[in-house]
Amino acid sequence: MSLRIDAVILAGGQARRMGGQDKGLVELLGKPMIEHAITRIQPQVKEILINANRNQNLYAQFADCVFGDEDSGFLGPLAGMVTAMGKTQADLLLVVPCDCPCLPTDLVARMAAALEAEAADLAVASDGEYEQPVVMLLKPSLRDSMKAFLAAGERKIDFWYAKHKVAVVSFADQPNAFVNVNTPEQVEQLSKALTQ
Repeated sequence: MSLRIDAVILAGGQARRMGGQDKGLVELLGKPMIEHAITRIQPQVKEILINANRNQNLYAQFADCVFGDEDSGFLGPLAGMVTAMGKTQADLLLVVPCDCPCLPTDLVARMAAALEAEAADLAVASDGEYEQPVVMLLKPSLRDSMKAFLAAGERKIDFWYAKHKVAVVSFADQPNAFVNVNTPEQVEQLSKALTQ
């Protein structure tokens, strides 16, 4: 029996460094940033969910399930993850940010293999040097743990996952896979790099 794996794309932040523009909808090479992420992960999962706290009507063109955080107030990525875990029927949930347009096309396969091999609760991607805490594959059954962590006023993802058995998966062979775009200047730089 194969496991069902869904993905949630986190697009729920305030994007302060992007001048308040909704990062997932900022264009990169003529397409919204979120569309690049979807193109990379869609073949790897059963269903894509989008966590967005604004512009949900615009995001609805990209996924059937678009939702805001259960708790209002822009509490960070964990709030979107908690909500997504309550909406999926999957055995595993892939979490990725909307501002990573170059995600690995073998992300799920490698993370699922590590999760199983290490009998871990979640797998976190690494670029070979740094962990990428908002790129993870986790069991939706961790929802109660994450909810309790948030209820205690905590917000740092890596502090939460340190409480669980974690498989760190290196993608050092794809050093640009987790380039994320936070400013208009970075959009321009990445556009140039991708067209060279």
